[in-house]
Amino acid sequence: MIKVLHCYKTYYPDTFGGIEQVIYQLAEGGGRAGIESTVFTHSPHGASNNEKIDSHSIYRVKTLCEFASTPFSFKAIRDFKALAAVADIIHYHFPYPFMDFMHFASRIKKPSVVSYHSDIVKQKSLLKIYSPLMNGFLKSVDRIVAASPNYVESSPTLQQFKNKVDVIPYGLDKKFYQNTSSAVLDKWRARFRSGFFLFVGTFRYYKGLHILIEAAQNSVYPIVVVGAGPIEAELKYQADQLGVNNIFFLGALENEDKSALLQLCTCLVFPSHLRSEAFGISLLEGALYSKPLISSEIGTGTTYINIDKLTGLVVPPSNPAALRAAMDSIWNNPSQAQIYGKAAYERFEALFTADRMIESYTNLYNSLLNK
Repeated sequence: MIKVLHCYKTYYPDTFGGIEQVIYQLAEGGGRAGIESTVFTHSPHGASNNEKIDSHSIYRVKTLCEFASTPFSFKAIRDFKALAAVADIIHYHFPYPFMDFMHFASRIKKPSVVSYHSDIVKQKSLLKIYSPLMNGFLKSVDRIVAASPNYVESSPTLQQFKNKVDVIPYGLDKKFYQNTSSAVLDKWRARFRSGFFLFVGTFRYYKGLHILIEAAQNSVYPIVVVGAGPIEAELKYQADQLGVNNIFFLGALENEDKSALLQLCTCLVFPSHLRSEAFGISLLEGALYSKPLISSEIGTGTTYINIDKLTGLVVPPSNPAALRAAMDSIWNNPSQAQIYGKAAYERFEALFTADRMIESYTNLYNSLLNK
């Protein structure tokens, strides 16, 4: 049994982002491969040290304060050190600057892996201050894992450490998706009878939803938006000001409802326009359901998942006209859309299953322990 300690700033049920989903898949799927996982995280709601989500353990420390989307807690250093002492592998999830500090403060000597989920894009001025700690941390760990070769080649930070970088794509487990009841399917089918474009994700500055709203002007097809986030009010205001009445903001939905919409949609549209979008779990979800994909070329993993004119269409970022043309093309050519969707599923099966991701990480853990 290999004991792995995952470390990230937030986790279920406090937050439901793509990184949390990857950690969950690793923790749950790893159990079948003889891996016992504990997730160390912060929570604004208080501490807990004997919590379970399905078959893996969660250790939460209460957030003392938060700065630049980074939670802090002095107690976290002591607790993290104690958990690390009984772990075989420390698995960090980057970016999380306080994690770097904890690594050095706890004097970690165990084998260590960093899943490098994203460059730091938004806080450029703070990055100048943080860079020495970040570079020291990345230099000190044993291996760094990126989710796509595209991101390795386009990340200045990863290029500095290319000799210790592995590529392990994210993967999803189909059993968590393909279990929607006929009643739920019928409910959504009755509401959107003729098909629709679907966006799924948190409403953040880099998701490009403002571009999608602009592209939707005077379009004839429904556009369904699932999720919530800090810019929700301004997005709805933009749609109202532009007179876009065919976008349906459904809010955050239960997994079964989300799965039903993925199954019924015409196409998964993913307009993220900045490098903060390092991969795009929603694109994988669309591919899992054999849906054609639309995304932007931002030099990250989105274009590792979605290959232009093979699994869907790739458009220039921040270009509403190009996005609109791609959506019109998919809507008006259902036979071609079906061909894209079939290819998207085949690529998912070849590269992006949870089993493949877990096997790759298990091999990496074993190689570090054997070394």
